[in-house]
Amino acid sequence: MTAPHKDKPWIFRTYAGHSTAAESNKLYKKNLAKGQTGLSIAFDLPTQTGYDSDHQLARGEVGKVGVPIANLGDMRTLFDGIPIAEMNTSMTINATAPWLMALYIAAADEQGAPRKVLQGTTQNDIIKEYLSRGTYVFPPAPSLRLTRDMILFTTSEVPKWNPMNVCSYHLQEAGATPVQELSYALATAVAVLDTVKAAGVSEAAFEDVVGRISFFVNAGMRFVTELCKMRAFTELWEEITRERYGVKNEKMRRFRYGVQVNSLGLTEQQPENNVYRILIETLAVVLSKNARARAVQLPAWNEALGLPRPFDQQWSLRMQQILAYETDLLEYGDLFDGNPAITKKVEELKAAAREELQAIDAMGGAVAAIDSGYMKSKLVESNTRRLEGIESGEQTVVGVNRFKETEPSPLTTGDGAIMVVPEHVEAQQIERLQAWRAQRDAGAVKKALADLRAAASEGRSVMEPSIAAAKAGVTTGEWGATLREIFGEYRAPTGVGRAARQTSGDIGAVRGEVERVSQKLGRRIKFLVGKPGLDGHSNGAEQIAVRARDSGMEVVYEGIRLTPAEIVNAALEEGVHCVGLSILSGSHVPLVRETMERMRAEGLSHIPVIVGGIIPPEDEKVLKGAGVAAVYTPKDFDLNAIMSDIVRIVEASASKAA
Repeated sequence: MTAPHKDKPWIFRTYAGHSTAAESNKLYKKNLAKGQTGLSIAFDLPTQTGYDSDHQLARGEVGKVGVPIANLGDMRTLFDGIPIAEMNTSMTINATAPWLMALYIAAADEQGAPRKVLQGTTQNDIIKEYLSRGTYVFPPAPSLRLTRDMILFTTSEVPKWNPMNVCSYHLQEAGATPVQELSYALATAVAVLDTVKAAGVSEAAFEDVVGRISFFVNAGMRFVTELCKMRAFTELWEEITRERYGVKNEKMRRFRYGVQVNSLGLTEQQPENNVYRILIETLAVVLSKNARARAVQLPAWNEALGLPRPFDQQWSLRMQQILAYETDLLEYGDLFDGNPAITKKVEELKAAAREELQAIDAMGGAVAAIDSGYMKSKLVESNTRRLEGIESGEQTVVGVNRFKETEPSPLTTGDGAIMVVPEHVEAQQIERLQAWRAQRDAGAVKKALADLRAAASEGRSVMEPSIAAAKAGVTTGEWGATLREIFGEYRAPTGVGRAARQTSGDIGAVRGEVERVSQKLGRRIKFLVGKPGLDGHSNGAEQIAVRARDSGMEVVYEGIRLTPAEIVNAALEEGVHCVGLSILSGSHVPLVRETMERMRAEGLSHIPVIVGGIIPPEDEKVLKGAGVAAVYTPKDFDLNAIMSDIVRIVEASASKAA
């Protein structure tokens, strides 16, 4: 009896990178030795936003959410002993994608790896950065131009590379419904393809471009809906590429995607439950053969608590390997073709997504829908509704709003339960950066930056000048500063001002308390919500700002990427009663300390400060020891309760100051 034919499994990845290039290199080698078949690089926030590690805005952020890559030396170290020619490398990078790709190619050149054999993906989806993740740098139009440069360069010079991963993952993390995830991601792809087509490429070259566009999606807990969403994605993409762009080659019209399953739904409470959540979400993207992911990377069960350890990442890798190698999943055709319930749901999702795509098209496309604030405000509204459902109990989250009784988890106790980036990492990275600057050829750097500046100014592709700059020793911050000179910077709409009002739960009681204390103060409670540092994950800050406004407070919220000095200055000028800081990148201790020190220096020590983010219990003690009035983490899902706390804190502070 012959053995059944088995499809090749998807690429197994783990999203990883931390501390330094050397430490990340060790981690990658361990993961590859355990059977991982591709690399997925997480970069730190300074790298993602085009700053060097010693820039003011980089303080506290170096090595926290990924690896710092400031120059070719760092990229060289990251791949030391790892053959780039044999790797399938995914780089989660967007605003600075051309630069990181340039560094990658420069490192590959040093290893003798021909550009024609390089395989992998750069995320390079700048549009979703304005909507959900916040690591944009330049305005939308020049950002799309950089995306176009990358696409045209790689299609010609690095033909096995996927130059763009249209990323709906972060849309779902920001609260997107399945219909919004479908329509906003596809609208992004249309905006990019329209930009490339406008460059006057040939029909054959354009088909190659379409064939190299991939997607990076999210899979949540509503298993059937998520499975149907992926089937809808494949069918809508085939429809758009065939009807809108006239792509004749069926192979080039295929919807190719990688996935990381939902991190938003991972809970701090009873985190061991997250193992089951991750498995169920994974099944949604591998069970349906006709809509199966090409690559899967899974979060670790304890990501809601902090940075996962190598063991935690291994646990998620083993889950994929068991699915692929121990089950018979890969031996069968599509299990859902012809299922009437699946077909009905897919058609409903497609119809709703087409309607939303038409609305965005009528506005002038995705860029216009960003500038107007339309898409952002819709995401904030959807996220508000999601949180309302959890608060009210309409949406059950096991261990959070139901079945909360629990035994203590042995998995989360003791030293080393999560990985912590040592404080000395930043200082050592800055030392390496300064040494790099000192030993390079200053004349070569000056010429390379002049060539880059000229290319950007004249509308030429920045890719070859960026590769030359990488080899000359230019740093990430110098590359970013040069393009900032040409393109300028951008501050995206927050979506808070247009979001729908919240009226459920016990918000009436909160409003009554806001009115009472406001009268006692002689003016309305004024609450400043600040995002210090480079962390662009603004969903929590936005929801706090919306709920505070709906509770009757006056809210000051200026969006992401502010220095502690700017936040303190706003508190002084606006005369606020409370400052709320939102930090999810792990940089809370240094940034909060600096903010508190500056407030004391400005005579604002009487104004209470509260902090929210992914904050371990030991850091909560540190923050409160520094004078923070309250700390909130993902377990604090009742926003009305937080609003009541703020009112109480403001009243107590005013009474103490009187």
